Amino acid sequence: MNDKLENKGEELKGRAKEAVGDATGNEQWQAEGKADQAKGSLKQAGEKIKDAVKGVTDKD
Repeated sequence: MNDKLENKGEELKGRAKEAVGDATGNEQWQAEGKADQAKGSLKQAGEKIKDAVKGVTDKD
């Protein structure tokens, strides 16, 4: 459960960083924010796959 929260937090941090970059015109923060969001989203997808696999194996 902690991994899921950390991943979501990373995605939200990225959104905030991108928003600050947009507001200030800071292209580096915009890019970092997008990268953080992508990383958080990928990690969340990995967690969903692990949950799906676990659900299938638990039924056997």
